[in-house]
Amino acid sequence: MSATRVFVARLAGCGVFDPLGDRVGKVIDVLMAYRKTQPPRATGFIIEISGRRRVFLPVTRVTAIAPGQLITNGFIDLRRFSQRGQEVRAIAEILGRRVTLHDGTGDATIEDFAIEKNKRGEWTLTELFVRKAKSSALPFAKGPTQFVMWQDVVENQEHPAEQDAQQLLDSVADLRPADLATAVLDLPEDRMIALAEELDDERLADLLEELPEEEQLEIINELEDERAAEVLDLMGPDDAADLMANLSAERTEVLLDLMDQEEAEDIRQLLKYEPYTAGGMMTPEPIICSADTTVAEAMALIRRKEVEPVLAAQVFVTLPPYETPTGKYLGVVHFQKMLRYPPHERLSSLLDSEQEPINPHTKIGQIHRDLATYDLVALPVVDQDQRLLGAVTVDDVLDHLLPEDWRSEED
Repeated sequence: MSATRVFVARLAGCGVFDPLGDRVGKVIDVLMAYRKTQPPRATGFIIEISGRRRVFLPVTRVTAIAPGQLITNGFIDLRRFSQRGQEVRAIAEILGRRVTLHDGTGDATIEDFAIEKNKRGEWTLTELFVRKAKSSALPFAKGPTQFVMWQDVVENQEHPAEQDAQQLLDSVADLRPADLATAVLDLPEDRMIALAEELDDERLADLLEELPEEEQLEIINELEDERAAEVLDLMGPDDAADLMANLSAERTEVLLDLMDQEEAEDIRQLLKYEPYTAGGMMTPEPIICSADTTVAEAMALIRRKEVEPVLAAQVFVTLPPYETPTGKYLGVVHFQKMLRYPPHERLSSLLDSEQEPINPHTKIGQIHRDLATYDLVALPVVDQDQRLLGAVTVDDVLDHLLPEDWRSEED
């Protein structure tokens, strides 16, 4: 049964279906248009279709809104959505705004609102679900909530940058870092900054690793030095180095001084190399073992160590010390090969010593060719004394080969 009144926050993530019942996408947001004397009306929906492309679905092409789903008439414009100046996104921009109640009881925050279909077929904003400031001193207490009509409030526009980002934070809480980055790129700059400031350090570090350079800098430049250093500590050294290479030399030094000493030293080493070289792209923290390590010990190390899947696909074998820069590089043992040998087998008997390491000055083009030619996911990087400095992965190469706006460009 089609609803004639729905709350917009509940629409986020709902499936979008054609008349035959085939799923064509999911709802990302509701687009609203403000009017001078009447409540805002919904003009359509931002939906995500295959290929993570976001397109606009006019409300006139929606034949029914049912619990958990939107039914369309089957016609979807595949052009990528581009927001116009007079349009406002409900979830990304309206939820979390502050309003003042006409009854004199103070301010409140919009947590949700209802849109209702009128006799003319328009979906207009009718009722707000708001939360007032908490009255208890308890740390986890929340303020009271209530429903109010649109005409009973006025939006507080005095401090738009200070709007509560909690509602937006809740709407993206379950997204993976890559999907979160895609969602963040669709936000106005002030909302993007507000969201970033609300994320915990680990989540923000994951987000920054996925964002293009311009958005990385916008966010990091808004953070206090102490918090920026904490976030950079949690990023992969190669990603942190790429970001810091675009900061001023003065701020880079300030942040490095505030960071964990070992993390800072890794980043200083990476910053010595030119961009688009093995030294500039490598991670200095691959999995490193001795030749006497057994298969069981190596696999246990892979399980315990928090590394990306491409780094967990192999272990690098060296002479001591076993932290970069290591002793002499001996070879590599691939995870798949370890699976074929008994647990007590030593890595020295499994070594692939034919895979040639590269030097830190090797250009990205050669790295790309080597990875493709030999079907590899990572290459060891050694210095002139054959000491292991790190590893360049296929992910590192892709990050630098793809255009900066690859998340938003047309297929």
